[in-house]
Amino acid sequence: MFTTLFLIALGAMVLIRLWLAQRQLHAVRAHRNHVPDAFASTISAADHARAADYSAAKLRLAQCELVWEAIVLLAVTLGGGFAWLDQTAAQQISDPLWAGVLCIALLTLATSTLSLPLELISTFRIESRFGFNRTTGRLYVSDLAKSLALGIALGLPLVAVLLWLMRAAGPYWWLFAFVTWAVFTLSLSFLWPRFLAPLFNRFRPLEAGPLREAIEQVLIRCGFTSEGVFVMDGSRRSSHGNAYFTGFGRHKRIVLFDTLIEHLSPTEVQAVLAHELGHFRLHHIRSRLSLILVLAAIGFVILGQAAANPVFYQSLGVLKPSPQAALVLFALVIPVFTFFLKPLSSLWSRHHEYAADRFAARHSSATELAHALVKLYRDNASTLTPDRLYSAWHDSHPPALLRIAALKRLA
Repeated sequence: MFTTLFLIALGAMVLIRLWLAQRQLHAVRAHRNHVPDAFASTISAADHARAADYSAAKLRLAQCELVWEAIVLLAVTLGGGFAWLDQTAAQQISDPLWAGVLCIALLTLATSTLSLPLELISTFRIESRFGFNRTTGRLYVSDLAKSLALGIALGLPLVAVLLWLMRAAGPYWWLFAFVTWAVFTLSLSFLWPRFLAPLFNRFRPLEAGPLREAIEQVLIRCGFTSEGVFVMDGSRRSSHGNAYFTGFGRHKRIVLFDTLIEHLSPTEVQAVLAHELGHFRLHHIRSRLSLILVLAAIGFVILGQAAANPVFYQSLGVLKPSPQAALVLFALVIPVFTFFLKPLSSLWSRHHEYAADRFAARHSSATELAHALVKLYRDNASTLTPDRLYSAWHDSHPPALLRIAALKRLA
């Protein structure tokens, strides 16, 4: 019964995503040669056509990724891939706990390797073709090695603890497992800006000057304190620009991509930063984190029920129940079902974006934020004409036309 339900959900997810992608392709191509009137004075026809071609190339690759990921998922579950890896690991290590850790490590390595060709196409063909990629082959390999080392150093101990709890903590192991996962996740939020992010990028304090003065002014108006404002060398990998802040409590950091500073004026950067600060001051980050924790708790409850039911394993191609099988099968299958909640998640996120824009308008300038966004749309080759349904399902940010129109009303 669950096998049929899983196949129906997977088939529906794939078909819906392919259908939405085709709608988006059609919308982008149909408007390729006509810049929307609201942007006609700021975005050239050549830039608009380039954005359409870039969006179309990414969509075609995303369709290939979707089909490939579905094939891999079926091969790992119903095709017996995980069952074979589990058996192989058990033959290599007699201790069931460490055999489970080895099984999950092998599966992660296998799936990552299978997705590598498409990642290479994205980075070195599509991003390079449209002038965004600045990642060298050496840097790509270095990032890959560092990610693997972090996965081993941080991920495998977490997996070992979860598997041990599933074996030793009794019927309420899922509660202890959830607490362990939550502590691990929150700890990463503190560790990332100070210790982990510098492994991949260089961060330097923003030097004195007009930009720093503009940022300090908006920080005072927003009542925001942080460890400092840092510039990240995002240009090492891509010409895309961005800004964000990270951390909690006294360890908050504001991070500006060097590519963002290159293309925006100090007042425009100030407005973008005011928008990001709006997410913090309006408690969007706290509410999102709270929702993640609530959903994770519900997920662990469901996992606890599924792990005790032999039908769950058998329905997904695993005849021998084990803690590692429960953990892996649940992690693989749950995104198939939660996909249908994506429109609600996107709607909530867009609501937050509008609210952060209003906050930025009060503490900085709606006009400057609009100017900055138009430049970012142009420089990042973002489509200005998304399909309505595709955007409603997938986009965490409002469509460009609607967002700029709202900012103009605020101005």
